[in-house]
Amino acid sequence: METDFITTETPTIKTAGRSFCSMPATKERELDPAIPFERASLIRLNNDKWVNGTVIHYFFFKTPPLAGSEREMEVVREAFRIWKGLGIGLQFEEVFDMSEAEVRIGFMKGNGSWSYVGTQVLNIGQGDRTMNFGWDITREGEISTALHEIGHTLGFPHEHQNPNAGIEWDEEKVYSLLAGPPNNWDRQKTYHNIIRKLNPSDVQGSAWDPDSVMHYPFGPGLILKPAAYHQTGVNPSGQISEKDKDTVLKFYPPLIREDGYKLLEPFKSIPLSLKPTEQANLRIRPTETRTYNIRTFGESDVVAVLFEKRAKRLRYLTADDDSGEDRNAAIQVKLFKGVTYVLRIRVYYASKVGNTAVMLW
Repeated sequence: METDFITTETPTIKTAGRSFCSMPATKERELDPAIPFERASLIRLNNDKWVNGTVIHYFFFKTPPLAGSEREMEVVREAFRIWKGLGIGLQFEEVFDMSEAEVRIGFMKGNGSWSYVGTQVLNIGQGDRTMNFGWDITREGEISTALHEIGHTLGFPHEHQNPNAGIEWDEEKVYSLLAGPPNNWDRQKTYHNIIRKLNPSDVQGSAWDPDSVMHYPFGPGLILKPAAYHQTGVNPSGQISEKDKDTVLKFYPPLIREDGYKLLEPFKSIPLSLKPTEQANLRIRPTETRTYNIRTFGESDVVAVLFEKRAKRLRYLTADDDSGEDRNAAIQVKLFKGVTYVLRIRVYYASKVGNTAVMLW
């Protein structure tokens, strides 16, 4: 999935004068070089994805120079509604207290449009933006920019950097084009957002989707190979493609009702027959208030996230990720009698299906 463009010229593929998404550079997760390729690939593929069922809270800055107009904010709200309308298991909720938001959205003009990828937003300073819109997104067709940036927040990178695309660039022409207005990028930013190929493990062999909402549009002459795109360029529709839908539903399928979750009781192990990217959802109803231990078992890489139910809403409590480490996910936390908790366990890698379990004590 991939795109970050904004323009009013839809049928004509014209790159000059377009503004592009400038995704921030972040440090890749370091894994032990001795970890087998398949295991490392699956860890990286899932690394920035949310556990399914997460409520992502977003906040709009209200003071200059980060404030946007009501129309701009409504475009972003509509883009969240479009993603949710696909039937994904994630929830989106606007909040008005910045301290409650995982996603903080600014509209600083001239600062580019960009977003951190997936759960990277959790590592950004509490008062800082995790997403920005640097030009007027109220123009016709510009909702594609909001769809694109939210796609990043869901954990998806740029599609034109998919190594399976086989794109060979006229690199100097690309550098020259992006060095001019309105982007004015240096070579490092252009390399990071366009020329650089993603690690093959980040896309897990997924076929190139030139119509993805995560793809930039490119005019003729910038792509040398595949030859078919040298003369025509690439012009995505700016909407969520069918392959985008398949991909987001793979990671965030519709959830079963909470009352259908298995109950995790003290000292009773529950086996987890999960494949990579799949998730278990469990309920915990403590019968006494005390400190509890929650731990997974088996040869697997998982992230375990615990939520507390407050006023019928789930709120993040704590988590542990054992991926790439010679241990199992472990949470020690005080739980309260009569309160409902939800434990979500997403599997990144398992030596074989069914080789994971979880216990509470």
